[in-house]
Order: sequence, then C-alpha cells, then structure tokens
Amino acid sequence: MLLADGALLTYCTNIHPGESWPEVFASLKQHLPAVKAAVSPDKPFGVGLRLSAEAAEGLRAPAAMAAFRDFLAAKDLYVFTINGFPYGAFHGQRVKEAVYQPDWRDERRLEYSNLLADLLEQLLPASGFGTVSTVPGTFKTLGEGAETQMADRMLRHAAHLIGLAERTGKTIALALEPEPCCFLETIEESVWFFEDHLFSPAAVARVAELTGLSATATASALRRHLGLCYDVCHAAVEFENPAASILALRSAGIPIHKLQLSAALRLAPKLRQFQALQAYAEGTYLHQVVTRDAGGGLTRYEDLPDALAAAATSPAEEWRVHFHVPIFEADITPLATTQDFLMHILALHREEAIAPHLEVETYTWDVLPPALRSLPLDQAIARELQWVMARLR
Repeated sequence: MLLADGALLTYCTNIHPGESWPEVFASLKQHLPAVKAAVSPDKPFGVGLRLSAEAAEGLRAPAAMAAFRDFLAAKDLYVFTINGFPYGAFHGQRVKEAVYQPDWRDERRLEYSNLLADLLEQLLPASGFGTVSTVPGTFKTLGEGAETQMADRMLRHAAHLIGLAERTGKTIALALEPEPCCFLETIEESVWFFEDHLFSPAAVARVAELTGLSATATASALRRHLGLCYDVCHAAVEFENPAASILALRSAGIPIHKLQLSAALRLAPKLRQFQALQAYAEGTYLHQVVTRDAGGGLTRYEDLPDALAAAATSPAEEWRVHFHVPIFEADITPLATTQDFLMHILALHREEAIAPHLEVETYTWDVLPPALRSLPLDQAIARELQWVMARLR
C-alpha cells in the first residue's frame, strides 16, 4: 500500500507455508485477496514475496511468471519486495540455525540472490524500485576470517544489480538484515562492515572493475544497491536505542532500504514469567535471547532453551527474546513485548521517512501459544497492517 509519505507498506508472505512455486502460488491465491479486501479494498495492494530457492527456480519458468503476473493484475496486486533470507525450508520442520545456510561464504547464496533480483525486475513497473532482504553474512561463529570473502560476493551481486538497472531502468537494492548472534548483529557492527568492506575505496575499485563505471559513479551506485534491512524486533532484542541507531546509519551514509516491522518478547525475570516463557521454547525457529544486568551489561544466548537453563544463576534484570509476536499486542500476561520500541521507530518514520519499504513480519503464527492465535490468520494479518497505518497517519 502506498502511504502518505510515499513509502510502501505490506506484510511478508513468509507467514504462509510453501517451498515449491506451486505451493507458494496456491497460498498467495488463498490469502492475498482476503487481506487486500480488509485493508486496501479500493487501491492496489503491495506484496512482500518470500521465495525459497526451489520456488524461485519454479517462478523462473516463463509460463509460471506469466500466470503470476496475470494473477497480480487481475487482483490489483503488485510485488515490490522479496524476502531472500531463508534459502530453504521455513515451515513445518526444524529450521533453527540452518536458516542462514547457504550464507554469503557460499556461491549458492550469490546465485540465489541474483535470481531473486532477476525475478523482481520482471515484476516491478517501469523505472520501479525493489528490495531483497538477505542474511547478515552468516551465523556469528562462522564469520571470523570470512569477511573479505563474503563482501566480495556482495560486491559481485551489486555489480549484477548495477547491470540490471542499466539494461532495464529498474533499481533493486540488497538489504542485509542484522540479527542477534549473527555476523552482523548490531548497528555498530553493520556500520563497520559497510565502511570497511562494502563502501570502502577498495570496494569501489572492485565494482568499478566489474562494471566499467567511474569511481564516482560506482560509489553512488553502491549506496543505491546495497544497504540494510532494519528489523525492529532484532534491534529491540539487542537493546539498541531507536533514535540513536537510525542516526548512526544516516550519519554513516548507510541506506535503510527496508524496515521490517516486528516485536519481540520482553520480561523482567520472575518465576511466573519463566514458566510462561516455556511455551515459546519451540523447536522450529531459533529464538536468541539477550539479557541486560543492572550495570547495562549484555549476555547473549543462541536459543531460548539455553537461556532458560542459565536462568537460576543469571543476574539479568531484563530479558528480550527473538520471538516475533503480534505487533498489536503490548502485553501477553505475564510477559510483555517490545511494542514500545516499534512505536518509537514508527514515530521517527513519521517525522522523517526511514525507509521506502515497510514490511510487517510476524512469521510465527503457526508456533505461537494457542491464546495468541484466536483470530483467523487473514484477520490477524489485516489487524497488524491496520495497527501500523493508524500510527503513521
């Protein structure tokens, strides 16, 4: 949906199961018309598409692409962003740390990202702008020593995007998504990586060599085609300061191409809260935990069961858990959420646009405790979008 400030708002269809293109297309046909009817009945509705590598290969077939474009036109829908984070399966089985693989150390991640950009180019209008979000390099324990290797693949992808723009007039940006316990975890780490590896003189020279552009044109193009996906849940879990984190990126000249609107679990540790938290220690997704003690020190756990096992001896005064919960819920008694962080970000966006693309991303509906799944899925998605729109007026 087109917002008053010119930004586009949607939800991410990674909420719907499906790994092959026929499965994905079936879910889109089932859910998108109902959500559009609830939130944008008389205007075009944008789609935040999620494609696994398998689904992307399926959509690459000319007949599949033609059928999808016909469906979009018939239903007054359009695609402007793709979630290119999960390469493989994302529902109905253990995902956990495998969600990052193959990562940017692997040539398959580059090939997948190039394909997603090629598909998005076919879906964008003339002179359109699209975004593809991606893994923040790799998982934390795998990144040391691989910085240059990962950066080179990202720069080669940027060269692919530059060539695509020259041929088609359509601009597509790759948006790296910092996440707890990943190679790019904090805003500070992200600024360092972009300054030292993606926007550095050496990076400019590398991409100029690949594209034939001048150094000045290349430096400008890199900022058009590379940037961040700022996931609000992830930033809240890391105890980032909303205003300071956005200012740090702006000051460093690092674009936020995509803003993912999401909320995490929050609690001040008490026995009753730990008991309630057990319901969220499910086996599909990774639920990283960051705790803060009275002195402001942070302790990180790769998954919720690890944090719960250490709870008896932890000096933490506050926990934040990477479990995407409905953004319209401020309290989930006896737990709370980081909705206040999200509201702060939305207020900042209302003052000065943070990103051109906004995407609600609550992908956990299938694994939420039953009390949080009382609404039918399409109604829940619509309620999240309506909640955002009400705060951006």
